[in-house]
Amino acid sequence: MKSTIALANRFREIILNGTWVANTNYKDQLENLDWKIAVSKIDSLNTIALLAQHVHYFVNGIKNVFNGGNLEIRDKHSFDFSEIRSQSEWKYFLSKFWEDSEHLAKLIAQLPEEKLNQEFVDVKYGTYKRNIDGLIEHSYYHLGQIVLIKKIIVAKQGIKNKL
Repeated sequence: MKSTIALANRFREIILNGTWVANTNYKDQLENLDWKIAVSKIDSLNTIALLAQHVHYFVNGIKNVFNGGNLEIRDKHSFDFSEIRSQSEWKYFLSKFWEDSEHLAKLIAQLPEEKLNQEFVDVKYGTYKRNIDGLIEHSYYHLGQIVLIKKIIVAKQGIKNKL
C-alpha cells in the first residue's frame, strides 16, 4: 500500500470511521450528541464543541494548502469560534467537519509519494508527512479530552437525575 493511502486511512480512522487505536473516533463520539452537551462547560475545561471546532480548524487549514492555497491558520486563533446555539447549528458544523475531513483524506491519498518528504509551506513547518502525522496525533489528543469531558457530563447529569 502506498504511504499516502495509509496516511489517508489513518486520518479517516481518527475522524470518521476507525476504532483501532482509541476504540472510537470523532464521528462516533459526536454524531448523535445533543448540542447542549456539546456546549456544556465543566469548570475551566474546553467544551466538546470547542475542541471539535479546534480540530476542524486545523483540518481546514491543512486542506487549504493541499488545494494550492496558503497556510492561513494560526495557533492563536485556533479556539476563536462563535458559540453554537442550537441543534441545527451543531448538525451543520458536524456535517462540515465530516465533509472537510473526507475531502482532506482524499487529497492525502492522491498526494504523490515523493511529496511526503518535501517542505510543507516553509521549512519551519517540516514536511508534508510530519504535518499529516501531527494532525492525526493532535486529533487523538483532543479526542481523549472529548471522551473524558463527555463522561464527566453524563456522570453529573446522572447524579442530578437521582436527586
